[in-house]
Amino acid sequence: MKISASRLKYLSTGLMVSALWGCGDTNTSTDIDSVQLEGPSDGWTMVWNDEFDGSSIDETKWTHEVNCAGGGNQEQQCYTADPENSFVADGMLNIVALQAPDGSEKPYTSARMVTKDKGDFKYGRFEMRAKLPSGQGSWPAFWLLPTDNVYGIWPRSGEIDIIESVNLKAANAEGNPEAHVYGTLHYGREWPDNEQSGKAYLLPDGMNPADDFHTYAIEWQEGEIRWYVDGYLYATQRKSEVRYNSKDEAVGLAHKGWFTEFFDQSTGEKQIVWGTEPYDQDFHIILNFAVGGSWPEAVNETGIDASAFNESNPYQIDYVRVYQCDADPDTGAGCETVRPGYDSPDDALVEGKAPAPVPPSDGVARNLTIFNGTANPNWPAWDCCGGSTPEIIDDADKGQVYKFVVGEQPTVNGFITRSAFITDPDGSVSPFDASPLLETGSFSFAMKVVTAPSDASSTWMVKLESNEGATAVEIPITNSSEGVAPTVGQWQTYTFPLNALADGGLDLSAIDVVMVFPAWGTGNGAEYLMDEVTIAQPDGALPSLTVFENDENPNWPMWDCCGGSTPETVSDDADHGIVSQFTIGAQPTVMGYINRTDSGGSGQPFDASALLDGGVVQYDLKVVNGTSDPATPWFFKIESDNAATAVEVNMNTSTEGSTPNGEWQTFTFPLQTLADAGLDVSAIDVLMMFPAWGQGEGAVYRVDNVKIYKPGSDSTPGGNVMTLFADTVASQWSIWDCCGGSTPTEEADDDAHGTVAQYIIGSQPTVMGFFADDGVYHDASSEVANGMVRFELKVVTPPTDSTSTWLFKIESGDADTAVELPLTDSTEGVAPVTGQWQTFTFPLQTLADAGLDTSAIDVVMVFPAWGTGDGAVYRIDNAIIGTP
Repeated sequence: MKISASRLKYLSTGLMVSALWGCGDTNTSTDIDSVQLEGPSDGWTMVWNDEFDGSSIDETKWTHEVNCAGGGNQEQQCYTADPENSFVADGMLNIVALQAPDGSEKPYTSARMVTKDKGDFKYGRFEMRAKLPSGQGSWPAFWLLPTDNVYGIWPRSGEIDIIESVNLKAANAEGNPEAHVYGTLHYGREWPDNEQSGKAYLLPDGMNPADDFHTYAIEWQEGEIRWYVDGYLYATQRKSEVRYNSKDEAVGLAHKGWFTEFFDQSTGEKQIVWGTEPYDQDFHIILNFAVGGSWPEAVNETGIDASAFNESNPYQIDYVRVYQCDADPDTGAGCETVRPGYDSPDDALVEGKAPAPVPPSDGVARNLTIFNGTANPNWPAWDCCGGSTPEIIDDADKGQVYKFVVGEQPTVNGFITRSAFITDPDGSVSPFDASPLLETGSFSFAMKVVTAPSDASSTWMVKLESNEGATAVEIPITNSSEGVAPTVGQWQTYTFPLNALADGGLDLSAIDVVMVFPAWGTGNGAEYLMDEVTIAQPDGALPSLTVFENDENPNWPMWDCCGGSTPETVSDDADHGIVSQFTIGAQPTVMGYINRTDSGGSGQPFDASALLDGGVVQYDLKVVNGTSDPATPWFFKIESDNAATAVEVNMNTSTEGSTPNGEWQTFTFPLQTLADAGLDVSAIDVLMMFPAWGQGEGAVYRVDNVKIYKPGSDSTPGGNVMTLFADTVASQWSIWDCCGGSTPTEEADDDAHGTVAQYIIGSQPTVMGFFADDGVYHDASSEVANGMVRFELKVVTPPTDSTSTWLFKIESGDADTAVELPLTDSTEGVAPVTGQWQTFTFPLQTLADAGLDTSAIDVVMVFPAWGTGDGAVYRIDNAIIGTP
C-alpha cells in the first residue's frame, strides 16, 4: 500500500502508468477467454476467518488504527473508529470514506482495520471476497505487513499487497473506465532506496471490480507467493536464486526475485540477502480505504473527485479467510493451486528487483576505456529516455567522438553495460570492478558543449551507478577536480576521484552506468560531444617489474632450463655495465629468468593486468658468439602461472622487427599482443630468450634491462611510489599517536627536509606513525619483488630510558597481519643517532616473508619500544612505500 519514492519520481517524468508501479503490462499475457474460475486445490484448512455475520465489528479480531498519517503517501483522509466509516450490515463489512467537517485536519475520513496481535500468520492462503469502491481518488486495499520488523523498518521487513486498486471507473488515457487491480511486493533497502515488483490484472469480459463481488487471494509459501482473482492465478513471485562458481562464490542470479538488506547483528554492517527473507516471518492483515495520495491523484483524471466519497460507494467485504496447508504448515508448500505458465516469465512469473551479487574482487587494478575514439561494444552509448540515438562524428580537435542531444523529452545520456542495451554481437555485460583503484583512480572524460540547454539555469550533472542501480552517486559537474562548468565551444576535461565517489555512496565493485547530462527536465536543446571516457589510475600508480638491470634480481634468478650451465653476470660496455651472459652447449636448452621457487625464485609472479593498455615486456640483447647456423631463428617465450599459459614468438615479431646480431638491440613485445595470443598476464613467472631449440650450440649472448612496464609513464621501473609523508601527510592518511593522547605536528626542519612530521612521547606508553583513514588501504602487492618501506628519521631528544630499542611496525587489513622489527633490521642495519637524519629501509619482500599481507597496508609506525619512550622527541620525513 505504501508508495515508494521511485513511483513518485517517475510520475513526474510523465512515463506510462503501467510501468510505474512495477506491475508489468496492464493485461496478463494469458488468454483470458480460457480462464477457469475454480477454487483452490485440496489440502487447505481454514484457521482464521471473519464472515461479518454479526451486528458489529469483532474487536477480538480487528483493531482500528486511528490517525491522520495515512500510509505516508500524502493521503487525504484521517482514519477513525467512527461507525460511520466502518460497520457490519447484512453480512458485509462496509468501509466508507466520507467528506470531513469543515476545519478538520484532513478533508476526508475513512477506516483502516488490522489484525496485528490478534491474527498473525506465516504462510498460507489469504482470501477476501469483496466489491471495491470506485471514483477518482479512491484507493482500497487488502494487504499484509510484518507483525515484528525483524529485518528493519519499511520495507526491509517486507509488505505483501494482495489486492489494491486506484480510481476504478475513472477514465484512463484512452478514455476507458479504469479497471485494473494490482498485486505487489515491497522489499529491499530502506526508503528512499526501496524496491517493489508486481503485476496488474484485468478481469475477463470487461468486468469492473467496482460492479460486483470478486474473490482476491494469495497463496504464500516458503520462497514463493502467488496472486489470484476469482481462482485464476495471474502472478507469481519468488525469492532470488543465486548462481555460484566453482569456489562457492556468489557470482550472479539464476532468477531475479525479491531480496532484503538489513543490519547483521554480529557485525553491525548492512548486508544483502537473497533468501526467503523478509517473507519468512509473521504478517498481519490490513483492510483500508484511502482517499487520494501520490499514486491515485497523479493518474487517470488526476486529483480527487469529492462526489465519490459517500455512503453509497463503500468498500464492501463479504469475508476474509486464512487457510493453512496441511501437507506442511511450516513451509506452506504442498497445496499449490497452479496452472501451466504460472512459473514462466512469459506468463505469470514476475521478475523482481534484486541486485545481482557482486563477484568477489580479484584485487587486480585494471583500467577501463569506455570510449576513446572507438566504440566499446561492452559499453554502448545510451539515451535513457529521450528517444535519440547517440552517434559517432568527426571533431576537428579530437577525431572520432560521441554526440549526444537532449530534446523536449527529459532524459539522461551516457554509457551503459546492461543486457537490455547491448546490441553489438561482440559485446557483453561487463560491470567494472574499480575497487582496486580506490586510492589513486578516477572517472574522467573530455566534453565539449556545442549547444547549451535553452534553460540558462540548467546545471550539468554526472551520475554513476553500480550493480543495476543498487548504489549510485549524482553530483554537479563542478564537483570535479577541475571545478569548472562547461563553456560552449570548448573541450574541457573533468576528473572525479574514485574515493570521492565511494564516499558519496557508490559501490565501486560493479560500475555499470556512467552519465553526463543537463539536470533532469532542463536539458532541452543541448548538444554535446564526449571523448576520452575512462575509469583509470594515473600511470604513476601502475605496477612495473625490473627483472635485470646492472645486477641480478634475487627474486628472478638467471636460468638455464635444460643444458646444465650456470648463467653468469659479466661486465660489458659503459652503457650497459653488468649484464647477464648465457652460453649454450651441445645439450638443447632454453634460457632466461624465472620466478618459481623450485628454480630459486621468490614464487611471487608478476601481475601485469593493469598494464594491458600500453604496457610492454622489453629487454636488450647482444649476440657475442653466434650459432653454427647463421639462419637460426631467435625466440622470446613468456609463461604464466607455472606454465598454465605461455606464448612463444620469433624475436623479429618485436615492435622493432629486428633479428639478433653482434650489437646491442632492444626488443619490445606489447602485453596486449601477448594476451591476445593467449597469455594470462596476471601471473607472469618465466621470461626466456634463446635460439631455436636444438640449434643453439655455441651461442653466447648477453641480456640487460629486462623489464615489464608502461613506457612513457611514471610506471617505468623506479617510479612507482606511494608517499606517506613529504612536506605533508598523504591524502586519507594522518600522523598519529595511538595511545598517548598527543597530537603529532608538522614542523619546519632544515633546508634539505623542509616540513616534517614530529612526534613527542610522554609518560603514557604509546606507538606513533602514519594511520590510514577508515576503509583506506594501500595495495603494494605488485611491488613486493622490488619495493620497500623507506623513511628518514631524526631523534631530536632520546627517551629517558637509555636501554630503549627503536622499532618499526607495519600493519595491514585492520591489523589482520602485522610485522614488528627493530630498526637495526633495516637494510642499513644501524640504530638511530640523536640529532642526525638517517634513512631506514625495509624490503617489502622481507615484510611479506615475515607474514605481512602487502595488499592492504593501513598503518606504518616508528617508535621506542612500548613503555620505554618517555621523553622522546623525533621527526620523520620522506616516508614511502613502493619502488623508488
